[in-house]
Amino acid sequence: MPLAVAVLGLSVFALGTSEFMITGLLPGMAADLGVGIPEAGLLISAFAVGMVVGAPLLAIATLRVPRRATLMGLLVAFGISHVVGALASGYALLFVTRVVSAVACAGFWAVAAATAVALVPAERRGRALAILVGGLTVANIAGVPAGTFLGQHAGWRAAFWAVTVLTVVALIGVFALVPETQNGDDKTNVATELRLYRRGRFWLALGVIALAQAMIFATFSYLAPLLTEVSGLPESWVPGVLSLFGLGALIGITVGGRLADAKPFLTLYGGLALALLALVLLAIAGSAASVAILAVFLFGVAGFGVNPALNVRAFAVAGNAPTLVGASTTAAFNVGNTLGPWLGGEAIDARLGYPSVAWVSVGLGVATVLVLTLAAGVQRTDNTRLIRETVSQ
Repeated sequence: MPLAVAVLGLSVFALGTSEFMITGLLPGMAADLGVGIPEAGLLISAFAVGMVVGAPLLAIATLRVPRRATLMGLLVAFGISHVVGALASGYALLFVTRVVSAVACAGFWAVAAATAVALVPAERRGRALAILVGGLTVANIAGVPAGTFLGQHAGWRAAFWAVTVLTVVALIGVFALVPETQNGDDKTNVATELRLYRRGRFWLALGVIALAQAMIFATFSYLAPLLTEVSGLPESWVPGVLSLFGLGALIGITVGGRLADAKPFLTLYGGLALALLALVLLAIAGSAASVAILAVFLFGVAGFGVNPALNVRAFAVAGNAPTLVGASTTAAFNVGNTLGPWLGGEAIDARLGYPSVAWVSVGLGVATVLVLTLAAGVQRTDNTRLIRETVSQ
């Protein structure tokens, strides 16, 4: 695997740390800025919206710009937004910096995915994309807890400065080790890339991504209260259990990356089946602490184990649109990141109890399987038609 792919994974680690560490910094940020927790929580929503909107827009805007130059420019914008955020004296300016950093993050994800795919043979795409997602997974295991710890002891602004330093390191790595490649070839233009959205199979691939991600985050977002209120675990155990989820995610990414290239559909079905098993265990027997801990670990393995296959499927049906497919998958993942917590929160607000979020995820998982099955059927139909056309010629 080229070293450049690992550098891109390191960059994603910096970006992912910033994206998710806000959750642990909310109380301190709210008190410092003089706003309530709900207003501070909108900083998370602002990042998600920026990711959804920014990915396709930046992908099109930078289509003819060399990829390394694009990656470096986006890292610079991301770093500057964190410097301004760390210095911000009011909520409004900080809110703007979160949107700007999200747009830069989304653009980086899109171009980094296209770059990673371009640097490896087609049969190793899953592993390359797994390294990128692995950067995000490691961010959840190490970066987010470290950022939260730093914020709690030195203030939330210190966590922003730490992300700025990580971004500078990533910028140096991209400059030194990522080869310069053209973002598109002579035959690629905006019109060519936009034809991607005429393909029903691609929309099905995006639908599977959004539903699978929503399945994960409908439960993951509320794991802490579920573990303390239902499983009876002390609050001091929660970081350890969440780290176990992260360890499972890292194992899932590694195994899923190796399987995704050869058997993407089998990898998806297997991962979704294991995720549904873990969720049912959590919903039915989550009051037993040992069962809950095991279910969380399995959920991490399965939930992130499908990620490389989700990306591989999208690239496989995209055709000649390498940049916009990365942007579209980034947007789809963040649609799931937004939809899942909202649906889980609605179940809690309806006084259905914390185990209800696991049932919400089960429903989303079943919907994912149904859309995946439809996608598989469409692919079989298309393949049969191509074979018949070839034979007739």
